[in-house]
Amino acid sequence: MKITQPSGSSLGLGLLAAVLLGGFGLVVARSGPLAPTQVTVAHAEERALRAELFGIGTVEARRSYFIGPTAAGRLKAVHVDVGDRVKAGQLLAEIDPVDLDERLRSLEAAYARAQSAVSATEAQRKDMLARREIAGLNARRYRDLGDQHFVSASAVESRQQELTSAQAAVDATEANLQSARQELTRLKADQDALREQRQNLRLLAPRDGIVTSRDAEPGSTVIAGQAVIRLIEPDSLWVKVRFDQGRSRGLAVGQATRITLRSNPGQPLAGQVARIEPLSDSVTEERIAQVGFDQIPPGLSVGEMAEVTVETTVALAALALPNAAVKHTARGTGVWTLQDGKPAFTVVRLGQASLDGLVEVIDGIRREDAVIVHSERDLAPGKRIKVVEQLAGSLK
Repeated sequence: MKITQPSGSSLGLGLLAAVLLGGFGLVVARSGPLAPTQVTVAHAEERALRAELFGIGTVEARRSYFIGPTAAGRLKAVHVDVGDRVKAGQLLAEIDPVDLDERLRSLEAAYARAQSAVSATEAQRKDMLARREIAGLNARRYRDLGDQHFVSASAVESRQQELTSAQAAVDATEANLQSARQELTRLKADQDALREQRQNLRLLAPRDGIVTSRDAEPGSTVIAGQAVIRLIEPDSLWVKVRFDQGRSRGLAVGQATRITLRSNPGQPLAGQVARIEPLSDSVTEERIAQVGFDQIPPGLSVGEMAEVTVETTVALAALALPNAAVKHTARGTGVWTLQDGKPAFTVVRLGQASLDGLVEVIDGIRREDAVIVHSERDLAPGKRIKVVEQLAGSLK
């Protein structure tokens, strides 16, 4: 039997195929589905952790006023414009009184006539009192004469009747006087009410402030309660801020804040939490608070956006990890730790979080434990991994 030797070309092809297969296997082992998962690792360390809250809000006025008439009318004049500073009691606008001035003069005339009626009735009362006194003297005199039989009984009765008539006249005059005084009181009340109504047509500033809106012009018809001028107190400006409910634990009145206005982002302003609203927004899941300025900056405008950082606690040393390492799974909140070079899921109990990406770990891991922060694929217990400094495409 004759045995043929392989040719050189056949050996070359075999070697090339072996190299290709080996290279393919190497590629699959390093970058394919069988390759280990690349991860970045951090160690649990004691760090100075400052719990802070961050929120966005708008500048508002704590005390603002909508100034308008108490009755419908036509706007006669507006004496201020937007941006004007006004003093308390300053005339801002006027409503056309129509016939109020004429009605007021009519009431003044009726009041003067009622005063004259009271004076006349008082004079009649004095006259009736004098007549009653004379009738009383005559009646006593005739009774004495009748007792001595110097006059007849009918004469005594006649004088007594005169006294009774005089007393009746006095009573009638007293009633007329009381009625005249009541009429005078009624007219006085009507007069005061009309003057108050006339005064309400003069729209006055209730406080020192700044005009922020002029909502009607002369000649316009306005209704009761409609705002003609809007006024704010510039010393009452604060920021209405919204915070994430999930991180609002520890928020309290009086905590120090840093306020950064959109108009001046390079200069944070000091402030403090002035009020926490009792009602939260259930739709956006936000907690609402009012933050006041330690010193209101000049030129601050209502409606300006602001970023607010609240220091809920002072800086304290705590075992901390990057917040990116925390995973929320069906087994609970935990982190992937390295145990003998393999990933293992460990449930942890977390505390406060800071705005620089750190979170406090109360229980579950110890100091210097290696924790996986980022991974290029989902992890599983015992899965092959490769620790790298940075994942491909991520920022340093």
